[in-house]
Amino acid sequence: MATWVLSECGLRPLPPVFPRPTRPIVCQKPSKFRFFSTNKGVADLKVQPRGFTSCNYRERRWELGVSAPLKVATSEGEEESVNGVNGVGEELPEFDPSAPPPFKLADIRAAIPKHCWVKDPWKSMSYVVRDVIVVFGLAAAAAYLNNWIVWPLYWAAQGTMFWALFVLGHDCGHGSFSNNPKLNSVAGHLLHSSILVPYHGWRISHRTHHQNHGHVENDESWHPLPEKIFNSMDNVTRTLRFKVPFPLLAYPIYLWNRSPGKTGSHFDPNSDLFVPSERKDIITSTICWTAMAALLVGLGFVMGPVQLLKLYGIPYVLFVMWLDLVTYLHHHGHEDKLPWYRGEEWSYLRGGLTTIDRDYGWINNIHHDIGTHVIHHLFPQIPHYHLIEATEAAKPVLGQYYREPKKSSPLPFYLIGELLTSMKKDHFVSDTGDIVYYQTDPTISNSSTSQ
Repeated sequence: MATWVLSECGLRPLPPVFPRPTRPIVCQKPSKFRFFSTNKGVADLKVQPRGFTSCNYRERRWELGVSAPLKVATSEGEEESVNGVNGVGEELPEFDPSAPPPFKLADIRAAIPKHCWVKDPWKSMSYVVRDVIVVFGLAAAAAYLNNWIVWPLYWAAQGTMFWALFVLGHDCGHGSFSNNPKLNSVAGHLLHSSILVPYHGWRISHRTHHQNHGHVENDESWHPLPEKIFNSMDNVTRTLRFKVPFPLLAYPIYLWNRSPGKTGSHFDPNSDLFVPSERKDIITSTICWTAMAALLVGLGFVMGPVQLLKLYGIPYVLFVMWLDLVTYLHHHGHEDKLPWYRGEEWSYLRGGLTTIDRDYGWINNIHHDIGTHVIHHLFPQIPHYHLIEATEAAKPVLGQYYREPKKSSPLPFYLIGELLTSMKKDHFVSDTGDIVYYQTDPTISNSSTSQ
């Protein structure tokens, strides 16, 4: 009524006054203007506007509970920026991925639906049964047809299925397969031993990787080389490390000798990878690995070494290439510069946020959505069949710290280009500094210098 009287008298009501934010905040959607908040969760940021009951916004969205909108409506219906000082817009610095995030790990956890944490052993076993049937079906079909047109198709398909078996065993190692440690151990040994992976040895070193990702010295696999170690490498070692396809064949060598600058073996119970209480587990896994190797030797005598090479050997090599490719590109090769940390700058959250999601097209479902890697790295307890939903739920909290993966065609051939680009420029990091970035070997020309 009051609004009608004022309009009839030719007077325009003043625009509603909004309280100025007491501290910066993060916008959910990318915008020209950005605020940065302190470590508050989504639930902590809910603020009710004061002094009015309605306004003429086109859309009311308060997901982050911001204390003031970026724009307000004037009496003419035009939008007026309230960012900056005295109404003058002010451009803020570009996003810095090395900056401490304005949220905590608990904030991300709270955003993920509770059912995403539930582990269903029957569902997990159904994936095992599916993959094992496909593996034996492919082998039987290839052996029956025995045609050189069929064999390359079989190698590509079977190598990918070996990789899928590895991912399921990887879930067992994280305990995301089920809540039963014995079931996890039995399934993990059967899956990993069948593709010549020592289950407990790898499980423990992979746990070390998750607990220290993003730390230059303490990370376990595919961490950057310190400049001193890089400079001490001979040309042959550098070639094996940085010239494709050699890095894609590194996994078996890593199992025996670990990464450059580190010592120990995944098969040795006395390795510095393990504590004394884990030695029995390592012996068990080494025995299982040896039994599988002996079985393959026996099959070689039964069917002949050439047939064994075609049915198992070449698919195994392609599985190793899948493993190295996926593992590397989940931690390297992004178009933006991503940091690595030392000392007090490192934290579990900051390290995990430098991992990268990748899209694999048709392969996503085959290898159990391991491409949704950021949430997996932060919360490895989440089963693989909930990773996509958990990631979508966490995106509003992660904001710019989450990097949308490039969309893949049905087959992810674009990843080869990502790998080649990274291998040309991501060689080592400085020996000093708490936050460091990749640098390029100065002896290599026509390469950009940092990731």
